[in-house]
Amino acid sequence: MAFKDLFRKKNVQDILNQMDSADGHSSLGRHLGVKDLAAFGIAAIIGAGIFSTIGKASADGGPAVIFLFLFTAIACGFAAFAYAEFASMVPVSGSAYTYSYVAFGEIIAWIIGWALIMEYAIGNITVAISWSDYFTGLLDSGGMHLPQWVQMDYLTASNGFTDATALMQGGKTFDNLDAGLQAAYTAWTTAPTLGGFHFVADLPALLIIIIITALVYRGMKESKNASNLMVVVKLCIILLVIAVGVFYVDTDNWSPFAPNGASGVLKGVSAVFFAYIGFDAISTTAEECKNPQRDLPRGMMWAIIICTVLYIIIALVLTGMVSYSELNVGDPLAFVFEKLNLKWMSGIIAVSAVIAMASVLLVFQMGQPRIWMSMSRDGLLPKRYSRVHPKFLTPSYATIVTGFVVAVPALFLNLTMVTDLCSIGTLFAFVLVCAGVLVLQNKPEVPRGKFKIPYVNAKYIMSIGLVAGLALSYTYNKEGVEAFITNKRVVNDPTTIVTSLNKSETAAVHNSLIKGESVDNETANNDIAKILSQFDETDYPRIVSELPIDDSLKYESGFSLFKHKIPMWIFLIALIFIAVWTYRQNLSLIPLLGLISCLYMMAQLSVWNWLYFTAWLLIGLCIYFGFSRKNSKLNIEKP
Repeated sequence: MAFKDLFRKKNVQDILNQMDSADGHSSLGRHLGVKDLAAFGIAAIIGAGIFSTIGKASADGGPAVIFLFLFTAIACGFAAFAYAEFASMVPVSGSAYTYSYVAFGEIIAWIIGWALIMEYAIGNITVAISWSDYFTGLLDSGGMHLPQWVQMDYLTASNGFTDATALMQGGKTFDNLDAGLQAAYTAWTTAPTLGGFHFVADLPALLIIIIITALVYRGMKESKNASNLMVVVKLCIILLVIAVGVFYVDTDNWSPFAPNGASGVLKGVSAVFFAYIGFDAISTTAEECKNPQRDLPRGMMWAIIICTVLYIIIALVLTGMVSYSELNVGDPLAFVFEKLNLKWMSGIIAVSAVIAMASVLLVFQMGQPRIWMSMSRDGLLPKRYSRVHPKFLTPSYATIVTGFVVAVPALFLNLTMVTDLCSIGTLFAFVLVCAGVLVLQNKPEVPRGKFKIPYVNAKYIMSIGLVAGLALSYTYNKEGVEAFITNKRVVNDPTTIVTSLNKSETAAVHNSLIKGESVDNETANNDIAKILSQFDETDYPRIVSELPIDDSLKYESGFSLFKHKIPMWIFLIALIFIAVWTYRQNLSLIPLLGLISCLYMMAQLSVWNWLYFTAWLLIGLCIYFGFSRKNSKLNIEKP
């Protein structure tokens, strides 16, 4: 196979002809208008983000987290413009996969399709786990208490047990552990065992996946009606939360506005971005829209605008009702009202959260089979994945497989891990869609749809912006920039230190600390983490430096520190290449900003997410060269 065949492209007109022709694939039913598409977007965006991850992001960034929501919305808006232009140009199911096939060629299309499998499947796992947390909490409040080992995933229980054991070894009592570690420890120690294997599985997550998969299998019209109903319910609840919560806002809680600075705000990138990823699921329904070239762009934009306004207002209300430092909980909305003794509101929020999570899962579970269907139509997956049910007019086989792919991992995987993996897969898709618009902008032979991104020449804007950005970063954050470049070692936090110690090291550290004159007598107990936490940012490094343990336990340095900076170095190097490309090709500003902002958010994710994502792509390439390359329709049809 010639190298150039890896980049063979699909013609836009051929894609449209294939959709209309009787080539063995049935057409999907057309039922969706602008309101339905906007509702799907709201259903996907307002879910786990507003009911769960907004708490952790607010705890890290304080009230200033609203700027992160705004930045993420703008980045998604830029990407949405690119999606809308492609959707107008190629109004078929397939989303970024189909768009990449047109812009870059088959190998890139396969890579992005494989990445989208990660986005939707792992996104569904994340939402199913969050739904399970709220559902079991609702059952608990009603007096129905499920055993911990049937409402928690295996990894959370295992890791929580290890951390809890280490902290108790370091002096903490079980009662002083946070609620999450207590639950994990209890789940692990009370679970049935067989030969050392602990049977810990999130069964409620499995239940909701089965129900949603059955609904999606039944048809788009049923899914649309269910989604619209759930959107109305949760919007009413959110407006009620705002209307009631605003009367309990104490503006003193907004000071300091950015307690942890820009780094604290950006720490929540993964959690906040996860709240927005649902909008691109709208593009997978292009083939089921009544007028995709007009309605898809409008539906995407309305969904992002409405959700951004609601997210910002909710963040301000939450951080005004209680201190930002108290919001690192899994159910922040219910938590703040319960803290203010408004338990009736907590109950309403718990019920609405269960509905909201289900609506997100519905949209995600609907998007995944349509990606597989498009890949199957092109010969990159077996033909059965493009099978359309004769009565329900849905991709039936792909829908069932999606249910299994989501249900099994949801029993065992960790919420944080799947959130980050979903985010990096989605950002990668956004990057390629924005880049695809830039690649096609100067090709007059490509048919255009009714929607086109307004053109602003970024030839000089990009170069000037890059130089100015680097100069301002060094001027206002000289110490941070120099530490980044020189790889200056950093002090580990108390929990990291304590959980890395063995018994003899724990005893040595404890003895060293209680003999120190700086230790408060009331705090000088057996809880090492608590003792270390009493020191401020000036004294803490000095105290740690005096601990009688190896420096590798006290500091992160060398390659172990540098590896976390690799994503940012990739981003900085990519900026230089993008600046040269922009100067030479007179690239359009809006998709360019989408490309850069999505790359930046990728750089904020940990290096482990990049490694896991790379491993996922390598597995996909093995499948491509083993099956998809030779079965591709472009390979079969070539002369």
